[in-house]
Amino acid sequence: MHLSFSPTQKLATSVILTLMLLLAKGNALAANVAILCYHRFGPTVADSMTTRTSVFEQQLARLKQDGYTFVPLATAVDGLRGAAKLPSKPVVLTVDDGHRTVYSDLLPIIRREHLPVTLFIYPSAISNADYAMTWEQIKEVMAEPGVDVQSHTYWHPNFKTEKKRLPANEYQKLVSVQLDKSKVTLKKKLGVDTPFLAWPFGIYDEELEKAASAAGYRAALSLGDRTATERDSLLALPRYLIVDASGINSMSNMLRDGELKAEKK
Repeated sequence: MHLSFSPTQKLATSVILTLMLLLAKGNALAANVAILCYHRFGPTVADSMTTRTSVFEQQLARLKQDGYTFVPLATAVDGLRGAAKLPSKPVVLTVDDGHRTVYSDLLPIIRREHLPVTLFIYPSAISNADYAMTWEQIKEVMAEPGVDVQSHTYWHPNFKTEKKRLPANEYQKLVSVQLDKSKVTLKKKLGVDTPFLAWPFGIYDEELEKAASAAGYRAALSLGDRTATERDSLLALPRYLIVDASGINSMSNMLRDGELKAEKK
């Protein structure tokens, strides 16, 4: 049976197919999330992981200018797994390690800008290391709407180094302690559940992903040079490492290039 279509029908069919493709592309892009990873803040650059507060404020302004919308990490994860609708250009702010400058320098900006921020903490340092916040300071930061605290393992080991150094059974014990003890301690000290994890140094592998899942983590974040997509493993989501040297224009270019890489993934 041969079907023939009039020029009008062919045009209508072509338009419908084009719209479907555009919608499909739009939906795919809506499931992409730029996740930024910061560490320390201050008026001057104290080390390679410091971002000056003045630069950070300019980065926030540039993100808004470029059309990004700040969303909580939990919302982003739900969006990546198809359980929530995200804005067209969502961006997540995460800060690793629990450095004291989160309290002294970042907190005033969080309060002024009403920023959703996830702090990834390794509990062994809190109220112990001179560079870290105290538990009371973390509680004060957590009191701000949109701020949540998640796990960065218990003492921030280099799993790649430890795997080479330790016998297999001892390494597995180490991994279990790092993943479980962090959860238990954060629950005890702060009363929070921690479904999210940041891999120390961004190091992970399939074995660690399985261990994180078994420990009750729903998502885990690494490091990378691109936007996270719905095609990524939820236990290995890439984040952009942002430091003072990232600047404003370079950061904007980094995100644009990372979006292109994500589309090709």
